[in-house]
Amino acid sequence: MLIGALLVAFLLSIFLTPFVGKLAFKLGATDKPNERKVHSKIMPRMGGLAIFLSFFITFLLFTLLFTNDLWGQLPLLVGALVIILIGMADDIYELRAAPKFLGQVLAALIIVLWGGLEVEFINLPFFTDTLEFGVLSIPITILWIVGIINAINLIDGLDGLAGGVSTIALVTIATMALIQKDLFVAMVALIVIGSTLGFLKYNFHPAKIFMGDTGALFLGYIIAVLSLLGFKNVTMISLIVPIIILGVPISDTFFAIIRRVVNKQPISAADKSHLHHCLINLGFTHKQTVLLIYALAACFGLAAIIFSFATMWGALILVTGLLLIIEIFVEKIGLVNSNYQPLLKMLNFKNKP
Repeated sequence: MLIGALLVAFLLSIFLTPFVGKLAFKLGATDKPNERKVHSKIMPRMGGLAIFLSFFITFLLFTLLFTNDLWGQLPLLVGALVIILIGMADDIYELRAAPKFLGQVLAALIIVLWGGLEVEFINLPFFTDTLEFGVLSIPITILWIVGIINAINLIDGLDGLAGGVSTIALVTIATMALIQKDLFVAMVALIVIGSTLGFLKYNFHPAKIFMGDTGALFLGYIIAVLSLLGFKNVTMISLIVPIIILGVPISDTFFAIIRRVVNKQPISAADKSHLHHCLINLGFTHKQTVLLIYALAACFGLAAIIFSFATMWGALILVTGLLLIIEIFVEKIGLVNSNYQPLLKMLNFKNKP
C-alpha cells in the first residue's frame, strides 16, 4: 500500500506538472529575473500546485480505499487548501507579508483547533516531572507550524533546492514513522515524497518550472504537521528530533535573523546571503551547491535517526557536537557576515574565503 501510494503520487506529479506550467503562464504566475535571482529568463512558478494536486488525489484515493476515514482527515486537507490558496495568490499577485502571514496562521489554527493537533507537555530529561504548556500549547504549536512553513520558503532559492531538502526531511519522517509503526504518518509522508520527486523531474537544474510559494508553503505546512503528529507529547529528547530533521532550513532561518540583527536590518528584509548564496559565492556551481545542501540535509536526517535511539547522555553529546559543527560551518562560509567568527577566533582559526 505504502509503495503504491508513493508511485501513484509520483506518476500523477510527472503528468500534471507540464499542465500547471502552462496554467502559470496564463495566470501571470511568472518569476522575472532580478538582482536577487539566479535565473536569467522568465520562468513559470506556482508549480507547487502540481505537488498539491498529486498529493490530494492520491491521499483521497488511498484514504477511501484503505481507511474509509476521510472525515477525520478533513482538518489536514482544509489547512493544506488554505495554504495552497495563499501560495497561489502570492505567486500571481505577489502579496504583502501581512496577508501571507495571516493565511499561514489560519491554516495552523485549522489543524490545531479543528484537528486537535497540540504539543501539550514534554517530559524533561533528568527530572521526574513533566512540563505542561497549558494555555501556551496552542500558540506554541502554531508558532512551530508557521516557523517551519517560512523556513522551507526561505531556502527556495535554487533549482530543486526546497523540493530536495523537503524530500530528505520527509524520508526521515517516514522512516521514523515506520519504526514507530505509525502507518498514517508514513503514508502521508510517502505520498508527498512521490509528489515532490515527480515535480523535481522538471525543477532540478536547469529548471523548467519553479514551485513558487504555492509549493514551498505547502511543503512547509505538511512537514510541520507530520513532525508534530509523529513526535508530540513526548520527551524533551524526542521533541528535538524534528528540529534535527529540519536542521538545514531551521539553521538558515535562524542565522538569517542573526545576520539581519547584526547588520541592523529589518528581520523581514530580503537579502542574498542565505546558505545557498554563500556557497555559490565560495565558487560552487549551481548544481554543486544544491547537491552539497542535499548532503547536509541527509546528514541531519541520519543524525535524527541515530539521536532517537541514543541514551540520554549520548543524545546530549550528539546535539552539542551538531551545534558546534553548525557554528563552525556558519562562520567559515560567512553566513552571518565575514566578520562573524567568535568560535573560530576563540580556537585561533583563520577563516579562508
